[in-house]
Amino acid sequence: MSVDRDERQRHLPAGRKAQLAAYVAETGQVTVGELAERFGVSIDTVRRDLDQLAAEGSLVRTYGGAVSLSTVSRTDRAVDQRLTVQEQEKEKIAALAASLVQDGSTIMINGGTTTLALARTLGQHRDLTVATNNLLVPGALPASAVRDIYVFGGAVRALTLATIGPVSFRANTGADLDISCDLALIGVGAVSAEAGYTTSNLSEAAMMQEMISRAARVAILADSSKFGRRLFAQVSELGAADYLITDAAPSPDLSDALEANGVELLIPSGKDHK
Repeated sequence: MSVDRDERQRHLPAGRKAQLAAYVAETGQVTVGELAERFGVSIDTVRRDLDQLAAEGSLVRTYGGAVSLSTVSRTDRAVDQRLTVQEQEKEKIAALAASLVQDGSTIMINGGTTTLALARTLGQHRDLTVATNNLLVPGALPASAVRDIYVFGGAVRALTLATIGPVSFRANTGADLDISCDLALIGVGAVSAEAGYTTSNLSEAAMMQEMISRAARVAILADSSKFGRRLFAQVSELGAADYLITDAAPSPDLSDALEANGVELLIPSGKDHK
């Protein structure tokens, strides 16, 4: 009885991982159980393979499975889909970002799932004033943490559940009120040494720029899958931020560029990089 070459290769670790990576790339998003059944191996084996492939940069590990790099790069997808991508990394970033927030301060939070994770971690804070275009943030903020919550008006992007419009509020007289904040916490779609911070939507980029311009301090939130990439619209150059909060150290060229622009790199290892 002859055995198909691909079938034999599938049960060799290197060959299996290559086919597994190819399958994830083709499918876009898979679960551990689906891969175990397809490749005829245990769930623990699939988990080890996925962890190694993620470490090699071949895919992105998620809770219960993995997604392809091309799927991650499609930043304009529904919030419920993005919530499962880099979930643990976002939680680590959120916890670190929360440490920058001071009780009694005013903060601005933009749209996105990383900033949504941040909002959920503010339970130990008190007397915060929060202004946001993220429609999910008001419901996620612990009631004990906030004094006032303001939502910027404008058109609603149903895909991201965020408003798009001016970073301003109007008085009863119709005049725009001048507003500012102590800290802007901005989630971005990509970070690179050349292009700085970028996102996929032009209107969102303009709104994020304005939030940054109204902040005494700026923290950019981005998981490491967003490094070394450039999206359609530039939010700002690297130096516009005081902090970049992420889950893993970036490449040497990006680290050097951040240092040259005076950006403090914060990662959840307990070590701050300047």
